[in-house]
Amino acid sequence: MSESPEPRLLPWVTPEGKTCFLLGDGKGYVSRVANRIEAVQLDMADRLAAHADGMLGEPKLSERELRSLAGHLTRALRDVRRVAVSRGARLGEPGDVPG
Repeated sequence: MSESPEPRLLPWVTPEGKTCFLLGDGKGYVSRVANRIEAVQLDMADRLAAHADGMLGEPKLSERELRSLAGHLTRALRDVRRVAVSRGARLGEPGDVPG
């Protein structure tokens, strides 16, 4: 009997904020959608970081602008961390050789 695959952490949560997982071989429709969403999240985080660099170079930013930037950066950081955790889990334990 083969070992069951580990559940994949998906890059979204339920409307109630609960974590979503997927069981499967990583080749199905939901896996492909998750891969695309992860790519979009990483690209958006990259663009936001560049935007933040530009904003922080401005001599006068309002408190509202800084709070908005901090909120967007916080959400992007959560998304990127979720992608990293999901991908790291799929790599296996250190020293494991991929099948």
